[in-house]
Amino acid sequence: MLRKEALMNTKVTLSFDDSVIRKAKKYAADNNLSLSRLIEFLLTKVTTKEYQSLEDLPIADWVNQVAEGPAIYKTKQNSRKASKDEFFASKK
Repeated sequence: MLRKEALMNTKVTLSFDDSVIRKAKKYAADNNLSLSRLIEFLLTKVTTKEYQSLEDLPIADWVNQVAEGPAIYKTKQNSRKASKDEFFASKK
């Protein structure tokens, strides 16, 4: 008999455009999901296969549905400090 491992939830902080979050919350609610479960589902889908680029991800259509305008993928690695500065600057 297989033993089921204990599941652990980990909190993360993400930032998104307000309009994307509003639409994603509506989408999640319409599908009887929390926003956390929706994002977890999408991340699980993305990380279970190898993709050559962000455009190959199965969520590309969903992103286009909830985003206003085309999706812009940021692949540049910022330092932790630069990311933090960018986040706080966007809140001004």
